[in-house]
Amino acid sequence: MWGLVPLFWPLLKPSGAAEILAHRMVWSLAVVAVALLVVRRWEWVRELIRSPRKLGLITVAAAVITVNWGVYIWAVNSGHVVEASLGYFINPLVTIAMGVLLLKERLRPAQWVAVGTGFAAVLVLAIGYGQPPWISLTLAFSFATYGLAKKKVNIGGLESLAAETAIQFLPALGFLLWLGADGAATFGSHGVGHAALLAATGVVTAAPLVCFGAAAIRVPLSTLGLLQYLAPVFQFLLGILYFHEAMPAERWAGFGLVWLALSCLTWDALRTARRTRAEAARLSREAALRVSGVGSAAGPAAAAAAAAAPVKPTS
Repeated sequence: MWGLVPLFWPLLKPSGAAEILAHRMVWSLAVVAVALLVVRRWEWVRELIRSPRKLGLITVAAAVITVNWGVYIWAVNSGHVVEASLGYFINPLVTIAMGVLLLKERLRPAQWVAVGTGFAAVLVLAIGYGQPPWISLTLAFSFATYGLAKKKVNIGGLESLAAETAIQFLPALGFLLWLGADGAATFGSHGVGHAALLAATGVVTAAPLVCFGAAAIRVPLSTLGLLQYLAPVFQFLLGILYFHEAMPAERWAGFGLVWLALSCLTWDALRTARRTRAEAARLSREAALRVSGVGSAAGPAAAAAAAAAPVKPTS
């Protein structure tokens, strides 16, 4: 769904990117509110209101995802689908870099290689464009910041989206009312079909997030990480094959370096996951052997001693 969403935004023309963004905020809140009514999950609201820190982080998340959504809609409708896809390709590298700079995380050698290769890719693209790839960098950094804020808040995906769109709702609704008063709004002035498509922005926003939240508790994390590459791959292919955007040699070179960095990152993640599972299995076997060894060596005497030992009260 995320990979095919570039096909949706052009359908909303002649609405501009700002109007589409405002409708996306308003209708997303309506959709998640209905979803929360169905599942009857409201206890998180009281906890969130009582925590100024979490409210602040949700506000930051709402602000940066507003930037992300707005830039992405504008990029797709302005013929920059390929550059937008690049933003989501380099997002994992930006996330890792932010972990080092902000959370003082330590990287493995392969992760350093991946980040360095990603930085080289940005330089190659900047030289080719004649300027830094601002669309890609804005999308990557805004989404990485959004992920960091969500990690710190630590509430469910549906609940988080409800809180974020609740913060966005009044400014977005005010902007739409201002457009209507100014006679510049397109909602309702281009037929029922166009109005329905604008309202559908809420479903287009919420449905992939709900599916992602459901998948996150069912699919191994390593698999989930690999699946997330599908969205920018689909966007990239749509940009070339459907929207017929140009791919000069320097752009291929930059993308090639990014894909090399992601391959290195993926290989390291899979290798680390295998080592972790192997180590866990080894420790489990050793623990089982120690338990069986103690039982066979001690025999009935140990059992009698254990039965005679006083029982400590638990708190």
